[in-house]
Amino acid sequence: MTSNIDNTLIHVTVTRREDQTDEIAVFDLSAADGNALPAFEAGAHIDVVLGPELIRQYSLSNAPGSSSYRLGILNDPNSRGGSRQIHAELKAGAEVQISAPRNHFPLEMDAEHSLLIGGGIGITPMIAMAYALKAANKSFELHYCSRSEAKAAFLEELKREFGEQLVLHFDDAGDTGRINPKQLCAEAQPGTHLYVCGPGGFMDWVIEQAKAAGLPDKQIHFEYFNAEVDISGEAFEVYAEASDVTVQVGPNESIATALKAAGVKVQMSCEEGVCGTCICDVIEGIPDHRDHFLTDEEKEDNDQIALCCSRAKSARLVVDI
Repeated sequence: MTSNIDNTLIHVTVTRREDQTDEIAVFDLSAADGNALPAFEAGAHIDVVLGPELIRQYSLSNAPGSSSYRLGILNDPNSRGGSRQIHAELKAGAEVQISAPRNHFPLEMDAEHSLLIGGGIGITPMIAMAYALKAANKSFELHYCSRSEAKAAFLEELKREFGEQLVLHFDDAGDTGRINPKQLCAEAQPGTHLYVCGPGGFMDWVIEQAKAAGLPDKQIHFEYFNAEVDISGEAFEVYAEASDVTVQVGPNESIATALKAAGVKVQMSCEEGVCGTCICDVIEGIPDHRDHFLTDEEKEDNDQIALCCSRAKSARLVVDI
């Protein structure tokens, strides 16, 4: 099985917790043994292990080069349990296991200009990116979109650190406060790169607007942490070659669920096709890609599949697990 995951876990302590809004808490993490945490680059995230079947991904929001990791976590009412558990249990002094940082959302440091757009809690990776760009004396704008000023975390820090490079957009300010991605991209200088993170619908809209403005796909960067997935479709057969197990995947069943029911161990985390934990090599057959993790180029190759959400266009798939 192909895996992009480093299974080495790090034991950390919550050295500080600050509830910045009624929905967002900010956590500082340091190694429990006092050693330095692995270095990270802007755009990186970590897994937080909350239980045997409960692993969630959160972006690092502090400046690269920091000795600790900082997370901003929304207590999402639509959460499947992760954020609620974190808000309830992770107080200062609590201990938890995390993964080493991974980065599927890197900055293009040679860009002429960078547009950083964070919607809601999606501001977290943008803060790390803004710090990196500022340290490198690069041209950038940081756009923070929130329902209201009361719902926005990190505000005082962002105003202090980024000044005129920070642009705030609050829904309750009316149309004058709302962001116009199409206009931003249309007016941007050549060589501008766009980065966006936030709720899935918000990201889809920003990406669509950027493309409509003529920004090339290779200059549009994004990372989903939550996504609506549709696992429905015609039944098909999957042969797990390494395990020598064949399963039938039903019309509303995921490949991962079918394989796990047959005793095949499948590593999963998000179950929404955004984290890459369950990515597996395809040996035979044509995947029906439903994930938000693989790039368009990787999907065209049809040699990998996200087992948690993707299906098959062919009657049979052979996968390396």
